[in-house]
Amino acid sequence: MATLKMMVNSTSSYFILSTYLNVGTLKYLYFMLTAVLYIVIITANTSLIVNRSLHEPMYLFLCSLFVNELYGSTGLFPFLLVQILSDIHTVSASLCFLQIFCLYTYANVEFSNLAVMSYDRYLAICYPLQYNTRMTTNKAFILIIVVWLYCCVRFLITLSLNIRLTLCGNTINSLYCDNYIVVKLACSDIKVNNIYGLFSISLSILVPLVLILFSYMRILKVCFSGSKQTRQKAVSTCTPHLTSLLNFSFGCCFEILQSRFDMTSVPSVLCIILSLYFVIIQPLLNPVMYGLQMSKIRNTCKHVLRYKMFQRVVAGDNH
Repeated sequence: MATLKMMVNSTSSYFILSTYLNVGTLKYLYFMLTAVLYIVIITANTSLIVNRSLHEPMYLFLCSLFVNELYGSTGLFPFLLVQILSDIHTVSASLCFLQIFCLYTYANVEFSNLAVMSYDRYLAICYPLQYNTRMTTNKAFILIIVVWLYCCVRFLITLSLNIRLTLCGNTINSLYCDNYIVVKLACSDIKVNNIYGLFSISLSILVPLVLILFSYMRILKVCFSGSKQTRQKAVSTCTPHLTSLLNFSFGCCFEILQSRFDMTSVPSVLCIILSLYFVIIQPLLNPVMYGLQMSKIRNTCKHVLRYKMFQRVVAGDNH
């Protein structure tokens, strides 16, 4: 028993990441590719945050989404860059739990933010004339704050329960720290952790999912009974959101498969891609999808302004 206690105390101060492959000098190539990806993500998301072409609640929700992409990427990429160049793939327990907090809150904020955006799109399509009164800037701010606080507080409770666990191992079969894998290393009672974990996961999935389904059911109802112009507006408005939502859902499913099931029969390169998909592709996809949409909106506004200026010039000539 004393030997086991000594082992637990010595191994719980750090974790070993066992998924990294010995690639020799190729690690410098992987480092460069990862660094370029990180720079592209930072540049793309930051440029859309500072680009105030939309002065309405939709812009605020997009800003929250882009800030979250920066937050999640920063929780992963600097860590990956250090590990790629390192020959010993270890991480301190405190840094590991910090990374777990960042990545899990990123995932929860992303899904909750997309759910709130679906409700915003429902109001814009179903109540276009009342949209500015139903979704004011103050309401948008409140919704964003609630999303971030709700996700952070909920996972802080999860993390506080997990930190107290007694661990009988310190090897994490992943490229980064994963909450589920760390809990599996515990040799103490995890009943409370499992109960709260199930409750927390249910809330993080069911509440946003209900809001998304409600919003899109109402949008579809309006589309089927509305005019061709209404359907075109719904398609152009909802396509980026649906693409982002489906991509993120697939990425989370890949991550769950990677961490919870035996993947020894799957090629290691594919496992690495699956585990990183949700936090690499999503921050790259969202700026492209919403950047194009914002560009279309800007062009539409320019055409409207030019048309109004032309009318004023014609009216002035007539006088």
